[in-house]
Amino acid sequence: MGITDAKARTAAAATAGGGKRRWLMLALGTAAQTSSFAFVYGLPYLIPVLRGSERLSLSQAGLLVACPTVGLLLALYAWGAAADRYGERVVLASGLGLATLALSGALFVHGLVLLGLMFALAGAAGASVSAASGRVVLGWFPPEQRGLAMGIRQTSTPLGMLVAAVSMPPLAAAYGLRGALLFVTLLSGVMTVLVALLVVDPPRPPKAAPGGARPVSPYHGSRTLWRIHGASALMVWPQFTVGAFGLVFLTDVRHWSPVAAGQLMACGQALAACCRIGAGRWSDAVGSRLRPMRVLAAAVGAASLLLAACAQWWPSAASVVLLVLLCGLSASTNGLSFTSVAELAGPRWAGRALGVQNIGQNLTASLAPPAVGALISASGYGAAFACAAVCGLAAIAVVPVRAVDGAA
Repeated sequence: MGITDAKARTAAAATAGGGKRRWLMLALGTAAQTSSFAFVYGLPYLIPVLRGSERLSLSQAGLLVACPTVGLLLALYAWGAAADRYGERVVLASGLGLATLALSGALFVHGLVLLGLMFALAGAAGASVSAASGRVVLGWFPPEQRGLAMGIRQTSTPLGMLVAAVSMPPLAAAYGLRGALLFVTLLSGVMTVLVALLVVDPPRPPKAAPGGARPVSPYHGSRTLWRIHGASALMVWPQFTVGAFGLVFLTDVRHWSPVAAGQLMACGQALAACCRIGAGRWSDAVGSRLRPMRVLAAAVGAASLLLAACAQWWPSAASVVLLVLLCGLSASTNGLSFTSVAELAGPRWAGRALGVQNIGQNLTASLAPPAVGALISASGYGAAFACAAVCGLAAIAVVPVRAVDGAA
């Protein structure tokens, strides 16, 4: 009885202290993910200098840019399992530290093979942030605030893209490839120190006694998590259709300048960040992550259909408005799906479940640009946006609202 009371007092004290530190944990998790994405999403901005200084063809430079994503995909589940076993702070600090070492190595090597190896290792190490930072955020926030907290944390994707867009091109122009890589190396190093010093693992339920039954896998005997993974992967397709080809649509069809088109797409990314926060707050208010996700999937499908019609028959100012709107809406469900997965998996399986979630989303993000590019070349932008609409509408049926109503 004394041991039980001591555990209860410890958990209560941790919960009481959470009000003082949960926002710091949210800031650290968001900053760590932003720094990781600044490297992954910053590499495409270095293609011109890669082709010049490393004497690479366009296809070789594109292969090099894909190396961090490959490393990330291969390591996500392992980092998630490590977070479940050893805790978030150890995983975050060790992963960011290894990423810093790999990026430091990239400063001293040349050529497609060696640079690709360093970039893949940095991506694999940085996968620790994707697997563990969400656990930190969700573990410290109560259910009625998790949607908002995860929505804020998921703004790290557009924030990372923003940091990369602002910093990488001018650094590469002024100091070359090594100057730009030094920036993301220092950013990763700073976050390693901050995470190691300041991150506190959220309270967990007590471990089972030796010889006791192990926690049952949330995937055993249920398709609920797989349906959430599938629905969120479907929602990535319209997001990357707009993100990858929105600027090209504006320059090719609407005849905008690249600078003006880039500024508009930046506005779309800002809207995406706001939509993620708003969707999270909405889910807290209604007590469900997946019902808002279904509504937003319907909105994405409808907006994509309208944009497809405009692109095919009436590429006017209306298509520009729809493009910005879709840029925001298509990113809005990301935090909802991650929060739902972590809540349904439970603290003993959340890291692995989030790893699976990240793998599905990143695979779709890798497949979408080449497939959509081929579709545009063959049939035009109308067909590409119509395909995005089909994915959004299909997600409505895949989201398992009834199976987890009241729990998600």
